[in-house]
Amino acid sequence: MNTSTTLLQNFTTDTWVNCTWDEFIVLAYNATYENGKSYYNRGKARIEMTPIGWNHAEDNSIISTLVILFCALKKIPVKELTNCSFRKTGLQEAQPDIAFYIANLENIPPRSNSPVDLNQFAPPAFVVEMAASSLSEDLGEKRLLYEQLGVQEYWVVDVNRAEVTAFTIVDGGSRLISISQVLPGLTITLVKEALERSHSQDHGAVTRWILSQFS
Repeated sequence: MNTSTTLLQNFTTDTWVNCTWDEFIVLAYNATYENGKSYYNRGKARIEMTPIGWNHAEDNSIISTLVILFCALKKIPVKELTNCSFRKTGLQEAQPDIAFYIANLENIPPRSNSPVDLNQFAPPAFVVEMAASSLSEDLGEKRLLYEQLGVQEYWVVDVNRAEVTAFTIVDGGSRLISISQVLPGLTITLVKEALERSHSQDHGAVTRWILSQFS
């Protein structure tokens, strides 16, 4: 039995596992995990296979709507990607729930069906992870991963409590923020209120409220 077969048989999902980059690629492209989200950081792999529930899906939609509306009304150029993989071959890979290229769109990757090559193209300015059962990992190991990938801002949404923890990332380190740095003027308090409203109101009503806050 070869090493790859042994790894596939013994691999544990939804946790960090020591493995080489080549082993990670075998896992990430195996049919068993084709519907999972894949992460790699300097010798450790994580593939998330937990089913996505209502909380995750709804909060993902609200964050997406809010950011796009903000950029549209403030005339900030933006490109949004959902569940896109970003790769530094041999070192790192991440697959955030949402990623945004903001303002400077000159060096964004072209359309393709391959992971974004971060050795060739700039990383997204801003990424978001929805945490239903992975909060500690999103605040910990994934935050370190996004620091190393060169993302400028990182949000973690605790979908069980409508909490948003936002970090700005500068020179490979991160700190908590209460106002977005890549979306100037957008407060994390407003983001949290939009999430809370979506739990009791229809999304049309929430969108009208968001628009009223940005006008």
